[in-house]
Order: sequence, then C-alpha cells, then structure tokens
Amino acid sequence: MDLADGAGGREREIVDLFATTFTASEGAEEGALIGRLVRDLLDRTPPDELRVFTASDEGALAGAVIFTRLRYAGDARRVVLLSPMAVGPGWQGRGTGQALIRHALDTLRAEGADVALTYGDPAFYGKVGFGPVTEATAPPPQPLSQPEGWMGQALDGGDIAPLTGPATCAAALDDAAYW
Repeated sequence: MDLADGAGGREREIVDLFATTFTASEGAEEGALIGRLVRDLLDRTPPDELRVFTASDEGALAGAVIFTRLRYAGDARRVVLLSPMAVGPGWQGRGTGQALIRHALDTLRAEGADVALTYGDPAFYGKVGFGPVTEATAPPPQPLSQPEGWMGQALDGGDIAPLTGPATCAAALDDAAYW
C-alpha cells in the first residue's frame, strides 16, 4: 500500500471513490451527497486550508481522507477536521483506512497541528486514537444530529483543553446536511 500526501492530480478519481464507497454502504442519495461534498471541498477550499491523503494499491486508488482547517474564534491552536474519509469496497477490512489516518495524523502533527476532530463512527475512529468529546470541549460548527459521533484527539497525546468558539469550518462543510 502506497500512502501519499496531496491529490496528485487525481481529483476526479477521489470524488468517484467517495461517491462509489458511500453509495455502496449508504445508498445512491448519500453517495451523491458525499461526492458533491468532496468535489466542493477540492474545488472551493483554499489550498492552505485543505489536506488530502491517499492510499493506492498497485496504482489503483484504494482510499482517501480529507482534512480541513477548523477555526475557533477565541483559540490560537491549529485544529483540523477529518471529514470525509473513504476506503473503496475492495480494500475495506484490511487496515487501509487506519494506516491512512495514522499517516495523515503523523504528517499533520509534524506540521504543527494541535487538535484533530472528526464526526463519525466511534468504533472505527477509536482505533486511531479518537475519543468522544463534548460540545462544551469542542463546539461544532453546526448542531450535531448524532453527538456520540463527535470525536477528537490532542495531537500531543494529552487531553484536549476546551476550545474557545464559535467554530468556523470550510465553506463546503458548513451545511447542516453533513452534521
């Protein structure tokens, strides 16, 4: 498995990976929604606010994870939001997603990121160091429909000290449909 930083000119493949993966697991409507989100993130997010990491197997795109900057008005820490992430159906269950996220977090930590947050499946994200966070500790940019999925980790290995909001996310993610 080859892990890489950046989209590397594979933007169309990345959008297709997300749409296909979410269609397979959640249905066509969700696949279209997440495909649009990824396209919008790649097209509209300033380059210094967006990080894309990919996993390839013999040249085929196996997985991708996108991180964007999450800003807290009263807090100087560098916070990144993992959303979304996908591993193609043929590569699931092999540790591809975990390896990809670990690689991304190591890179972001080395670049000075302080906190990583995500909104997703606690059983999956718990395997890569994310734990539950309260909305008081890390105010989300939109109301959460499933607060148990709001998770984070301090990238120095300690606890997350409360972040001082309000929070502002990438424009493409600033839609209640994703929260």
